Amino acid sequence: MMRQPDLVELVKSYDPAADEAVLNRAYVYSMKAHGAQLRESGDPYFSHPVEVAGLLAQMKLDTASVATGLLHDTVEDTVATLDDIEIRFGPEIARLVDGVTKLSRLELQSDQSKQAENFRKLVLAMSEDIRVLLVKLADRLHNMQTLRFVKNEEKRRRIARETMDIYAPLAERIGMHRMKDQLEDLAFAELYPDARSSVTARLGFLRAKGGDIVARITGELTRKLAEGGLPDAAVSGREKSAYSIWRKMQRKDVPFEQLADIMAFRVLVDDVGQCYHALGVIHSAYHVVPGRFKDYISTPKPNNYRSLHTGVLGPERQRIEMQIRTRDMHEIAELGVAAHWLYKQESGRTDGPQYRWLRELVDILEHSSAEEFLEHTKLEMFQDQVFAFTPKGELIALPRGATPVDFAYAVHSQIGDTCVGAKINGRLLPLRTELVNGDQVEIVTSKNQTPSPTWERFVVTGKARARIRRYIRTQQRAQYLDLGKAIVQKAFRQEGRDFSERPLQAVLTRLNCATTEDLYVAVGEGNLTGREVVNTAFPPEPDSDKDKVVPLSRARRRSGGKENAVSIRGLIPGMALHFAGCCHPLPGDRIVGIVTTGKGVTIHTIDCDTLETFNDEPERWIDVAWSSDEAEAIHVGRINVTIANEPGNLGSLTTTIGKQGGNISNLKITNRSQDFFEIMVDIEVGDLKQLSTIIAALRATPVINSVERARG
Repeated sequence: MMRQPDLVELVKSYDPAADEAVLNRAYVYSMKAHGAQLRESGDPYFSHPVEVAGLLAQMKLDTASVATGLLHDTVEDTVATLDDIEIRFGPEIARLVDGVTKLSRLELQSDQSKQAENFRKLVLAMSEDIRVLLVKLADRLHNMQTLRFVKNEEKRRRIARETMDIYAPLAERIGMHRMKDQLEDLAFAELYPDARSSVTARLGFLRAKGGDIVARITGELTRKLAEGGLPDAAVSGREKSAYSIWRKMQRKDVPFEQLADIMAFRVLVDDVGQCYHALGVIHSAYHVVPGRFKDYISTPKPNNYRSLHTGVLGPERQRIEMQIRTRDMHEIAELGVAAHWLYKQESGRTDGPQYRWLRELVDILEHSSAEEFLEHTKLEMFQDQVFAFTPKGELIALPRGATPVDFAYAVHSQIGDTCVGAKINGRLLPLRTELVNGDQVEIVTSKNQTPSPTWERFVVTGKARARIRRYIRTQQRAQYLDLGKAIVQKAFRQEGRDFSERPLQAVLTRLNCATTEDLYVAVGEGNLTGREVVNTAFPPEPDSDKDKVVPLSRARRRSGGKENAVSIRGLIPGMALHFAGCCHPLPGDRIVGIVTTGKGVTIHTIDCDTLETFNDEPERWIDVAWSSDEAEAIHVGRINVTIANEPGNLGSLTTTIGKQGGNISNLKITNRSQDFFEIMVDIEVGDLKQLSTIIAALRATPVINSVERARG
């Protein structure tokens, strides 16, 4: 545990004007407030706020932030009040402590809506003063460093999952890459211990095989740069983290052996001109790996990350990844917004590129439910970026796969709502066209245009999806209301009764509707029938069995039609549904429906070879998409595995699948030889992401030779 003089000395080392008295008072106040409280590790509880304050001091944050680190748990876990904090330490520190206190209960709950609502509060607090997030990140980092002392395994996994899904991406978004790497690796060790052990074992094998290869490559690169006129360039090398290797295996769908950039090297120079000079020296000395060069100096990332990236066939014929940047760029890359804090001295500053994303999140808040908000922000935090330009040259950063509709909403919500077309590099192209780096996009608008429901199938940004869904909900409700009212009126006429809303109001509770409008909407959506409504309002005579109406929900239960329980957007309610056995579609796949005689609709993945047989029958194609209800369903994914023919290997295969939450529903050996078995395995999973995780885990298992998702 850091001593009081050591903490004060650390802060004074980078900020001589720091208020030493405030730090001393905060240290003593926190120590007395927490008293004899203990952590699960058995250490005094006070050790936690001291370590958090130390982490904030290592980020070179201001006095108020470090003091907040010392005090952040006092209001929640001791008898101290916010008024006490304000009286002793002033309104600024009290406001920061209050912001952190409001978020201290932010844990991944089984109730998704509660988690989403808490995350919404986190973003709103960040928008007020981002130092709240910096303190929260330091708090989370120390909690992750001591996570092993938590005895409840479910609680450990819940904290690790929340760290992976929310805090690590947030750290990356504000440019704090060092913090992000630490959080990810600690969470990875808890969530996927077998995968991490496998990756680290393979890294250890490569290290033992190659000896001190990083030092040898670093030495040769330093000599090459000195010979090229850069004697002061600092070169450092490292292995990539186990989690980044694991993610790349998943994302690129390749085994460990095919990864080309397990080693990364960094070159630090004095100015931007030397960055390009160093790049020229490296490219002239070694063969360049095509497609690996990225210039984030002329086009920085949204979190203000600036660096040159390149891949070369470097010393000792090793494929390596290189980053070239100035020393100032490096500090920003490691510490993000924290690197600016001390020097700018502008509390609550919100004008940098890191804050554009934050402002967009707050905008999404106004047009989404809490659950949709969490879905959008998770999606955007994890995706790579693509950079496009307005006709005036303004840079717009979007997630990879973004379309002109995403671009339009990024410029302004009104432009997105009225978008009718887009010119990309001067050519009029479809709105579903995926943008690539460097595209210049001009949006064509019309006052008479409104958001199209079809846009939701191809947009990728949360802002676009939130605006489109809001409009669709409003329009669909109006359409279902009109349709439902017409159906009920027709049902009244068929039963020989005059239409009136009075008998409907009397049976709203029995039909689980709050208002007559909700009743009409339920009928329009197909959840109730017109005859069911009339017979509920005017029950038939007891002896007229032929006129009895079975409620729709009971009829579905009695039919036992499991297929009809699947929810797919784009289908007529009640239509029979089947999943194609040729491609085994999973939530996360892009899908299309084919009307099949006698079967209803068969769902295929968009790249299924079978679809070619229906090219001449466009009338049989239906646009469909997964609904949110599919997250609860179980689907079957099929993989083909090649495994060494050795005792115990089949057990390793099934154990790995089971540890990732998959359930084998069918296993068939399709080919066997003296050395290898080829096996087809059907696995029950929730979605494509889970199947991808299982495939990556199998690829990290030494006894597995190859794993591929089955197609046909």
